[in-house]
Amino acid sequence: MSRYCCVVVRGNIMAKATSTPEVLIKKYGNRRLYDTAGSRYVNLDDLAALVRSGKQVRVVDAKSGRDLTRVILTQIITEDAKDKPTGLPLELLRQLIMASDEVRQEFLMWYLKSAFDTFEKLQGAVQNRLSEVQSAILSPVDMMKRLLGGAATSAQRTEPDSEVAALRQRVSELEQRLKKSGRGKQRSRSRG
Repeated sequence: MSRYCCVVVRGNIMAKATSTPEVLIKKYGNRRLYDTAGSRYVNLDDLAALVRSGKQVRVVDAKSGRDLTRVILTQIITEDAKDKPTGLPLELLRQLIMASDEVRQEFLMWYLKSAFDTFEKLQGAVQNRLSEVQSAILSPVDMMKRLLGGAATSAQRTEPDSEVAALRQRVSELEQRLKKSGRGKQRSRSRG
């Protein structure tokens, strides 16, 4: 079952198909909600959890088949706002109520969708960056190898060569001292 998402472009509503399977919820006259996929009754908190986990939820009236998804999702938002003093900003709520004509309502919905899409992209970028930072913290040696790249390998090649040359020079200096000190000892012995 494919799902259609409405996109508003220059006042025209266009539908595009997405391949996310949706969870069908039937709403009965006694206000009970039934999850047809899970074969169980659910409440608004359960629906909110489904939406938060990325599931596409569609709510229909059990008798008429009328789509009630917007009404139920709005109800979830208002129930959630009761528990938290933050909720939606009052000015946004006023603008939603004032947007009674179709064009303003479509524009407002397009604007809100664009804002949320931007938020999701930003959140994804932040999550990616945090995972990079976390991997750097967990493995600083690997991160340094990646950062230095080819410079580290060439430095590793030249470093042992320069150390060997320095050691050879030091050995040569020590041999010179030994020779000098050996000559000095021989002179003092021959004088004595």
